[in-house]
Amino acid sequence: MLRTIIIDDEPKGRSALQQMLQKFCPSVEVVDLAESAEAGKKAIQQHKPDLVFLDVEMPFQDGFEMLQSFEKIDFKVVFCTGHNHYAIKAIRFSALDYLMKPIDIKELKAAVEKANRAVHQKNPHEQFDVFFHSLKNVYGKIGVPTRNGLLFVEISNILRCESDSNYTRFFTINGEKHLASKTLKEFEGLLTECNFVRVHQSHLVNLSQIKEYVKGDGGSVILVDGTEVEVSRKNKDVLLKRLMQH
Repeated sequence: MLRTIIIDDEPKGRSALQQMLQKFCPSVEVVDLAESAEAGKKAIQQHKPDLVFLDVEMPFQDGFEMLQSFEKIDFKVVFCTGHNHYAIKAIRFSALDYLMKPIDIKELKAAVEKANRAVHQKNPHEQFDVFFHSLKNVYGKIGVPTRNGLLFVEISNILRCESDSNYTRFFTINGEKHLASKTLKEFEGLLTECNFVRVHQSHLVNLSQIKEYVKGDGGSVILVDGTEVEVSRKNKDVLLKRLMQH
């Protein structure tokens, strides 16, 4: 059974979704209903659900802000929204799925089936394989998929990213290191427009954290924490151009 929580500020919305799940989705067990983001977070911490149906637009704190408050997300998420423009944000936020209100029964069944597959999959990170991994357009953070779930990191606090085979190591200005289960190329696609530049096959750096460029064949950059990162010959011109524009 999928232990499930419904978070929606509208009583009719909570009740209607619960009834639909009970009638059409026998694999779902609704363990709690929450009327706000705050109550929803407490319910998640208490019940540790497999699946959360989360309303996007709620008073005081919306669904995105609630998820932002978790250090990691180890449950599946289906956003429920009455507004089309939230769909793109949901995908970037790595939602398992999203449903438009009023909820269609066929789409609800499909979302539950997808959740069932995700819960029983061997690779726990596949739930984050939707092209998102980023909160950069919502809160200036990036979602870093780790072994334990999803870690939210302030983009402005990232010094550099270093390739480690099929993983990426994140280094922050406060000395923290995080190993992400995605390649450097994938993070490059997300961070290039956020003032990051690929200086080497193995390195992506934050332009705002560069203190000095040292001349050479390709040269190197020295970051504010004193770390020196090699610059490849082929990436040198791009780096210098970006530095001049910065």
